[in-house]
Amino acid sequence: MFYKVAADPLFAPPGLKLVKEIMSDAHNEHESAIKTPKQLVAAVIGFFAVTIIGIILLVQFVTSTKLTGAGSNSQAPEEVASRIAPVADTGYTLKDANAPKVLQTGEAIYTSTCAACHGAGVAGAPKFGDAGAWGARIAQGYDTVVQHALGGLRAMPAKGGNPDLDDVEVARAVVYMANSSGGKFKEPAVPAAPTAPAAEPQK
Repeated sequence: MFYKVAADPLFAPPGLKLVKEIMSDAHNEHESAIKTPKQLVAAVIGFFAVTIIGIILLVQFVTSTKLTGAGSNSQAPEEVASRIAPVADTGYTLKDANAPKVLQTGEAIYTSTCAACHGAGVAGAPKFGDAGAWGARIAQGYDTVVQHALGGLRAMPAKGGNPDLDDVEVARAVVYMANSSGGKFKEPAVPAAPTAPAAEPQK
């Protein structure tokens, strides 16, 4: 014979009480902090506000800093002009062929033309500053040494291989090298420029 027992928590078996407590705790853990529609709207608006502010700050950070990598200044007017400049203009200096030539010093000619061989004594060239190597040449006299430099001698080409040099410039280079090696040559005089004939008056 069975008797119905009222569902009184005081008379519930201990195992049943434990199961109800565990289920109640699990239900409490899964409860959301958002309990009303107003809280839901506020949470959505807050989420979008934080996202938009983050994007704005990121864009400002990226656009406000100056890039220093290659090509960062590629659209500047100077950079564009350098890219579209004619290739023939690079490394060349245009000279007026009719302008009077400005004669260089002996040291400048030595540095640009003669030092390649005379700086190290290449191919039997008398080394710059070596009084022993230059002594025999200096003894031959100024005119002979200059003629050898102008016309070439053994391995040395005429005018040291630079045909654009004026005879006076070659002579200055010879005097500079010889005097630096114990010579006493006088600096060559610059010849007077030829005067153009006067134009005849028209009749």
